Amino acid sequence: MFPVLPCIQDAPPNSYRQRRSNMVKVALFVRLESKPGKEADVENFLRGGLPIVRGEEATTAWFAIRLGPSTFGIFDAFPDDAGRQAHLSGRVAAALMAKAPELLAKPPAIEKCDILAAKLPG
Repeated sequence: MFPVLPCIQDAPPNSYRQRRSNMVKVALFVRLESKPGKEADVENFLRGGLPIVRGEEATTAWFAIRLGPSTFGIFDAFPDDAGRQAHLSGRVAAALMAKAPELLAKPPAIEKCDILAAKLPG
């Protein structure tokens, strides 16, 4: 029989687990559809964004993903709206908008999200 562990709600208010779960409150989901023949370029562009976002203090989590043969995405999470806005005004967003006409079949679909629950490393 496995022991039953307390839920985060049962943990003391200043517990490490609760502080970690509160590190992200908001997110972005960006859907990208590449132009035919530009899939590898979009993938390379996204891979190139990782070193840039590593320098963004408020970008708690950042994922470049492939959803299908020509469909890609970015999911990133932030502690607050100020961090999300800083990212939207940052270098990766500027580069994406500059490259969008060349690489994408349509403009990026940027959705603002609220984080309901999260499990972060550490």
